[in-house]
Amino acid sequence: MMYHKALSGVLAGSLALMAGCASQPEEVSAAYVSPVKYMNYDCEQITFEMDHVSKRTLNLYRKLKDKADSDAVQMGVGLVLFWPALLFLEGGDGPEAVEYANLKGEFEALRSTAREKHCSMASLPPSPEEIIQKRAEEEKASQQQQNSIDV
Repeated sequence: MMYHKALSGVLAGSLALMAGCASQPEEVSAAYVSPVKYMNYDCEQITFEMDHVSKRTLNLYRKLKDKADSDAVQMGVGLVLFWPALLFLEGGDGPEAVEYANLKGEFEALRSTAREKHCSMASLPPSPEEIIQKRAEEEKASQQQQNSIDV
């Protein structure tokens, strides 16, 4: 009986500490940004702004991914080796996550405005999610190719 209470306490504490860890960027939802903000833009300006927003989003994605991965490693090591150290985890989603959500919303608003203005969708830059997915697929293919060479 005492063992179950102790185990329950450890599990509850672990869950509470994990709530303080940084979220993976894939889990951050886009904030709402009104497309009205871009109604006075022409297609060229929309494309330029989408490119800028996409690049900034990708930079933040890398930072957030590194932070979330680091928190996950610290959590794993802390649970196994020294759980009191988990109390000192930085954790949580900082201002970068808020900016990331806003930029995702900006990109969606720009894409919506581009559709309304009948801009050539082929000339628009890919979304940050599309770029991330493509890079992940390239890394996976490269890893598989490396593994087949090693065998």
